[in-house]
Amino acid sequence: MREADHGSALRGDGGIGLSLGPLQYFWPREKTLTFYRAVGDWPVEVVYLGETVCSKRRELRTVDWIDLAGELAAGGKQVVLSTLALIEAESELSVLRRQVEHGAFWIEANDYSAVQLCRERGIPFVAGPSLNVYNHCALAMLVEDGLRRWVPGVEQGHALIAEIIEATAAEGRPMPELEVVAWGRPPLSWSARCFTARAFDVPKDQCGFRCIEHPDGLPLATREGEPLLRINGIQIMGEHILDLAPELPTLRALGVRLLRIQPQAEGMDDVLHHFQRALASPTPVPYLAHRSGYWHGQAGMDTRVPAEAG
Repeated sequence: MREADHGSALRGDGGIGLSLGPLQYFWPREKTLTFYRAVGDWPVEVVYLGETVCSKRRELRTVDWIDLAGELAAGGKQVVLSTLALIEAESELSVLRRQVEHGAFWIEANDYSAVQLCRERGIPFVAGPSLNVYNHCALAMLVEDGLRRWVPGVEQGHALIAEIIEATAAEGRPMPELEVVAWGRPPLSWSARCFTARAFDVPKDQCGFRCIEHPDGLPLATREGEPLLRINGIQIMGEHILDLAPELPTLRALGVRLLRIQPQAEGMDDVLHHFQRALASPTPVPYLAHRSGYWHGQAGMDTRVPAEAG
């Protein structure tokens, strides 16, 4: 694999670009393919492909994701193959090996099994948000293993990321590209238990693929009826879509290279226009969705916009 194959997606001016994160939900095959056929014309530089939540979701097989990657790469996108965030079985390791051994694309490592395989084979990789990189020493070890881009977890706000950047610079170590999840429901946790199956009172191994009935996750409210979380198979997500487009001044100051937009079932054109407008505007744009409490060092669900921010 030639380095130039992947470097071509980067802008010469060093500005911030957009990326499309991996699909976290379970959609029917044709809906998924239709969605990604449109991506070729979207203003995103990097596209992440692959199943990251549940290995039982097989509307698209590994070979289908790789074929789709080839089509998008031929159209000028940098494509990264994303791995599962929770690997439990040998069959899941087998899928991971096929992704890594294909060799034509970077890998988004969402589990340390993927880091090990990429290191052994010399494949450049992205540290996904589920790797839990909380200090500069951990980041430095991953860089030695072949890390090229780091995506902090959604709970890591501006201050914590800045501390890691400063500590890395103080030790004279190289800093990988920085990509921040800038739009979408925040993934909060993964479990061996399937929460969707539990919600329908069926065994995990006989779930009937109920996730496919909920293209943006299954809403979970408090006893008082207030929206709280989204259930997405073995993954729990926050209810509110978080929007970092208005935070562009601090994102630029941090040296963020890519803003990650998470796929959703409807309204992607509006989301992309929102970020294009934000990138072109000399002043912060209004929120299209919710303010991220995490970004400001507060509770993630604290989405209140201060009065002075309007």
